[in-house]
Amino acid sequence: MEAARAEGAELVGPGGLLTGLTKTVLETALDAEMSEHLGYDKHESAGRDGGNSRNGTRVKTVLTEIGPVEIEVPRDRDASFEPVIVKKRQRRLDGIDEIVLSLTARGLTTGEVAAHFDEVYGAKVSRDTISRITDKVIEEMTEWQNRPLDAVYPVLFVDAIHVKVRDGQVTNRPFYVVIGVTVDGHRDVLGIWAGQGGGAGEGAKYWLQVLTEIKNRGVTDVCIAVCDGLKGLPESITTVWPPTLVQACVLHLIRNTFRYASRKYWEQMARDLRPVYTAPTEAAALERFEEFVETWGALYPAIVTLWRSSWSEFVPFLDYGACCESR
Repeated sequence: MEAARAEGAELVGPGGLLTGLTKTVLETALDAEMSEHLGYDKHESAGRDGGNSRNGTRVKTVLTEIGPVEIEVPRDRDASFEPVIVKKRQRRLDGIDEIVLSLTARGLTTGEVAAHFDEVYGAKVSRDTISRITDKVIEEMTEWQNRPLDAVYPVLFVDAIHVKVRDGQVTNRPFYVVIGVTVDGHRDVLGIWAGQGGGAGEGAKYWLQVLTEIKNRGVTDVCIAVCDGLKGLPESITTVWPPTLVQACVLHLIRNTFRYASRKYWEQMARDLRPVYTAPTEAAALERFEEFVETWGALYPAIVTLWRSSWSEFVPFLDYGACCESR
């Protein structure tokens, strides 16, 4: 590397240092695969009288993250060698697919992605190839989104992330993630649904459609659903699974509390709220909350209103005692 810097040598492109290094690594790995396939190393006498043996190499150009790399792929006489590192008829390594998907996710068109590869890597990637990569991922996503689910999830979490989406123009759109905790205690992302954004939020009809889809994929029972009071969501949950307890997300409740308070009070307010959500019972939590009201109610009445309106959905987890102490 030091010599490259001193001499101004190219790192990528034909004759570049990284190109040569990638070629060496790939060819070494392919030779190792061939040795494992045949049962002997290159130039060993064991292969001279065997049924199958090496049969030279063939030149192949693969597209990598640093640009096109020309490699020599070993062959065997009966053509039974199936390489894994660079598969037969494979013309690009997996990293290229990741780059295409990353650029596409950032809103670039197929033409812009192709131009990026030409400019940065000196590689020609057709628009059709880029479309095939993204179409393949869409097919896999659709299959994943429609896969069968477990019959029972003790806990279901519903939350939103906001992502910049290019649809004519770049806008922030919410994507709702539903995570289920299995009976074995493992977390499973059940699906991701795009919202409309625009500040209005999604209503009961939207959530009823999402939750019904989850039910149709096999979920017959949910014990507790944790959410952030999204409009229409609690009602939709109990419509799809009537016995389900709806639990307000304590973390979101605390974050929403801070929105009404001056930053200089956050630390003290957090200390005063902790006894409320770590109380062993609902009665104890209510006592601690009244103490909180005495301290902060006059200064921030909106915070008191927030907690009182959310109280019925805040307290269910308190009935589960020690098993929820990690909340």
